[in-house]
Amino acid sequence: MKESNSKSKDENLGGTIREVKDYREVLNYSKKVLDFIANDELETSDIKWISKETVNNFRDYVNPGFLEYRKSVTENGEFAAVEWKDSGLNSFVDVNGKEYIDCLGGYGIYNVGHRNPKILKAVTDQLKHQALHSQELLDPLRAALAKLLADITPGNLQYSFLCNSGTEAVEGAIKLAKLHQQKNGKHYFMAATGAFHGKSLGSLSATSKGLFRKPFMPLVSGFKHVLYGDIDMMYKTVKTSSMVGEDIAAIMLEPIQGEGGIIIPPKDYLAKVRQLCDDFGIIMIADEVQTGMGRTGKMFCVEHYDVKPDIMCLAKALGGGIMPVGAVIATEEIFKNFFPNPFIHTTTFGGNPLACAAAIATISTLIEDNIPERAEKMGNYLMTGLKNVTSKYPSLVKEVRGMGLMIGIEFTNNKIGYSVSKGLFDKGVLVAGTLINAQTIRIEPPLTIEKAQCDIVCEALDKVLLNVESAKLALV
Repeated sequence: MKESNSKSKDENLGGTIREVKDYREVLNYSKKVLDFIANDELETSDIKWISKETVNNFRDYVNPGFLEYRKSVTENGEFAAVEWKDSGLNSFVDVNGKEYIDCLGGYGIYNVGHRNPKILKAVTDQLKHQALHSQELLDPLRAALAKLLADITPGNLQYSFLCNSGTEAVEGAIKLAKLHQQKNGKHYFMAATGAFHGKSLGSLSATSKGLFRKPFMPLVSGFKHVLYGDIDMMYKTVKTSSMVGEDIAAIMLEPIQGEGGIIIPPKDYLAKVRQLCDDFGIIMIADEVQTGMGRTGKMFCVEHYDVKPDIMCLAKALGGGIMPVGAVIATEEIFKNFFPNPFIHTTTFGGNPLACAAAIATISTLIEDNIPERAEKMGNYLMTGLKNVTSKYPSLVKEVRGMGLMIGIEFTNNKIGYSVSKGLFDKGVLVAGTLINAQTIRIEPPLTIEKAQCDIVCEALDKVLLNVESAKLALV
């Protein structure tokens, strides 16, 4: 329960008695937390204090639901594994010193590893000059990052709006498409079943899972969904929509569905979507928030299919695992609708100097260290190992699939998936399910993961699957 701060009474100039907050407890508590941040090593008393405070504060001030959801929390909610610091590029430790190989990658943000020294240096160097910008003068790093994004993205993508997250990038893409297509009388959007594009009201309208959508109905109007990977259904829906005067303005797709369960479409699907968009004058939006920045073995996943979208959404790994950064990049033909009034869509913190420094260093590191190529090579190695292990447990595992280091393991039911995820956590390997398809756990480690760590992951998975299979047989 929330505790009341001590208050005293004071009389202002008008003679009215008012209460004055006593902030001494707040000051003392904040200083204690700042001391925790400043520590290089933790004493036993520090560990006990921060562990207890974290659980209690989640229960009382964040959301008690997380204490039931997180596999790092004991059943009675009295103890939880609490994060402490990174431990090399591919792992981190909790406050008790237990190390975890990170095969979740912050849902795809650590493509260049944890605390990559090149990214960290760029951010700390910029911090010596300036953290945020004035909002009035021209900021050089925003301009430099926008140029780099135009240079590395496919096709004629040129202008960027910089923001803080993937959801914001999607919101920007929707607004760009609306603004461009309204003169053509096209106001409807199409997305796919299994899609995840965010949870703000606009992006949620494109996201497909009813569990997320229903509590906030009605959403932004004009969104239609078709089966992912079914080009015939998409064509028929586009054609029918046109016949009844509900012309499609834009089609938004993930090249590989991440939260949908690492769903890879047919090889010719994206190319056919591109052709469909060309035939009907539809904007193609590629949501590369999770698939971009080298994750699938190329800088961007659409490059596997030689597809050039009209708008691309980026975030997650763009900030190098150091800063939150998002971007929506569009062709000049589409983005020029923002030219007459550049304040029609703005953000206070998007494109700030620290974020831009991180993103610039990330792009440099991805290229200099051949990270996309490394993702392809290590992805093949890890995928082979995972398939060799899971092939021994056909009653538990339906499929291992993926591209590069974006890998999913689909189990025969949700409970098995959670049991495996929990078992791996106990053995120091962090994985998690996907938000749309709970039967599938994702394997998305930093693209810097080493072969020896891949071997440890596969060995741990083998032991966990054996335990789960034994427990399952015991119940029969």
